[in-house]
Amino acid sequence: MKVKDCPVKIKAGPDDGLAEGQFSAYASVFGNKDSYGDVVVPGAFTKTLSDWKASGNPIPLLFGHNMADPDFNIGHVVDAKEDDHGLLVTAQLDLENPKAMQTYRMLKGRRINQMSFAYDVVDGGQEKQADEDVYALRELKVYEVSVVTIGANQETEVLAVKSAADALMSKAGRVLSAKNETALRSAHGQLVGAADEIKNVLAALGEATDQEKASGSSPAKDEEPEAAKSEEPRPTSPVADLAATIIAIRERDLT
Repeated sequence: MKVKDCPVKIKAGPDDGLAEGQFSAYASVFGNKDSYGDVVVPGAFTKTLSDWKASGNPIPLLFGHNMADPDFNIGHVVDAKEDDHGLLVTAQLDLENPKAMQTYRMLKGRRINQMSFAYDVVDGGQEKQADEDVYALRELKVYEVSVVTIGANQETEVLAVKSAADALMSKAGRVLSAKNETALRSAHGQLVGAADEIKNVLAALGEATDQEKASGSSPAKDEEPEAAKSEEPRPTSPVADLAATIIAIRERDLT
């Protein structure tokens, strides 16, 4: 699965002749060569739009291609069609969802003007267009449409994912898939949470040790600790092994 972004002018709300919570925008434009040399050609969405209509299910509207968190499923596409310019969609935001409501405010305030969609290439290949070699995307299978912000959020999480994406792209030569990006974000969140929990545990252990010393309940010097009496090596705790690495990574790269 791949993603493709498109900077567009977005119309949102009653002032633009739409129902409350609706907006329209181009999720893709035709004939525009992107940084990967891809060009979406007219007719690329005909089959997938027909399949979606036949299924009776609406195309999901997400924020930032986040498929893992239901809160980021902010609405659905009520109409999608190809015209001479590209893939024009009209979407309905779920105004009972706080994230959707915030997105609606940003759309109306023109603070967001980017759309994107996740897709698979069904038919594509090298072509020469206007004396240029391009990779023509002739038929695409669309999974979802997203409202996205490009370059606006420079939080550590985004930078960490971007670094991982750059490493993957240098090997594969293609964009990081939405599925893999979501997995990286989820893994990062779990690591940060684990690091916080480990710090809390270590702090609690440190306090307990201090209390033992203050109360004089520490083992006597001439009393050999039970672990030292054993001839078997003490097993290493995976959490303890991971603690130093996670904390070091978090403090070095993620703060």
